[in-house]
Amino acid sequence: MIHFITGGARSGKSSYAQNCALELDTNPVYVATAKIWDKEFEQRVKRHQADRTEEWTNYEETLYLSKLPLNGKTVVIDCVTLWLTNFFLHHEQDIECCLKEFKKEIDQLLNYQGNIFIVSNEIGMGVHAETEVGRKFTDLQGFANQYVASKATSVTLMVSGIPMKIKGQ
Repeated sequence: MIHFITGGARSGKSSYAQNCALELDTNPVYVATAKIWDKEFEQRVKRHQADRTEEWTNYEETLYLSKLPLNGKTVVIDCVTLWLTNFFLHHEQDIECCLKEFKKEIDQLLNYQGNIFIVSNEIGMGVHAETEVGRKFTDLQGFANQYVASKATSVTLMVSGIPMKIKGQ
């Protein structure tokens, strides 16, 4: 089952996803999709890593999550925004190509047995991007989030640390 958790920055999405996974499994899997591109971001990643205790199995994969041995496990994928950024850069900002590859990956996850919690930033709740590249990425993320939500068993919107179920149980 796919559980989609979305919300604004610092809304508690990752913590909520991790807590849900730990309720279902004593040895869940965490898939980090980030590429580290500077010192400040490296510190953010280290803070996220420190949140996970020894019961977690951790993978770092920036593009093709379907190649990971996830079947039958409880998984947290954190996060779609960074995952899409990797596709966006890898495919030279070609939204159609990025979305096609992303959808293929999501469709592969639908075949897995087990619970998968997918974390993503909700898009379009703030300032519109000033640049063409920013607007292209906003479009990409919006389309990707809609696709995941349409396939998910449940969708939760995090608002100031409070989970609001908007689809499923």
